[in-house]
Amino acid sequence: MMNKTNLSLAVMSLAVWSCGPSKQENTANEENIEEIIVTEEEWISLFDGNSLTGWTGYGKDQPGEAWEAADGVLYFNAQKKEDGATGGDLVTKESFGDFHLEVEWKISENGNSGIMFHVQDNGEYGAPYFTGPEYQLLDNDGHPDGKIITHRTGDLYDLIESTEEAAKPVGEWNKSEIKVEDGQLQFFLNGVKTVETTLWDDQWKAMVADSKFAQWEDFATFKEGKIALQDHNDDVWFRNIRIKRL
Repeated sequence: MMNKTNLSLAVMSLAVWSCGPSKQENTANEENIEEIIVTEEEWISLFDGNSLTGWTGYGKDQPGEAWEAADGVLYFNAQKKEDGATGGDLVTKESFGDFHLEVEWKISENGNSGIMFHVQDNGEYGAPYFTGPEYQLLDNDGHPDGKIITHRTGDLYDLIESTEEAAKPVGEWNKSEIKVEDGQLQFFLNGVKTVETTLWDDQWKAMVADSKFAQWEDFATFKEGKIALQDHNDDVWFRNIRIKRL
């Protein structure tokens, strides 16, 4: 969102322009500034950097104790869960249909996690993956799933493999994007488009029927739902999580 300083500069710039260019040019410049402001305000921050406001545990009324938030980072502490703290997948309180999600993340050595979308959290399903497709997050070199096509970072888990390898080494921050618009799904990893497909058509249904998700009849059938961050019993870190409704 444009802050007050930038907005003030924009207004000052318009004042300067009004002394020189024609009225028509001034109108065009004002429209450009307004467009920039609106565009910036469309992004919704899903993480304030210091709390779990806006999130809850899947099937619960609060986040698991192993999820921590501090200094701009959302962290799943696997050791804390092992020591007895509650864990579980983390889900947004809000639901999203067509959207563009951006998030930075890093995974622990041999770690596994994921980001799911269109997740239904209404008490009818046992886990987010019963309904929500997953953007896989993985230590490709250290985790056994790294040897399975469609189970690597940037894949549409168990459905579509990445177009190319774009993950950074373990311990480094990656940037992932998920975009759903008018039935089209796109995944990006560090600026590389790794997956592109059409949701809900006959080819999609056939692909799901040939996957591990075939046993859950409602999997990937919903056009709106929550965003979920997966507890896979491994340390994982997230930051700069934001979403835009499309």
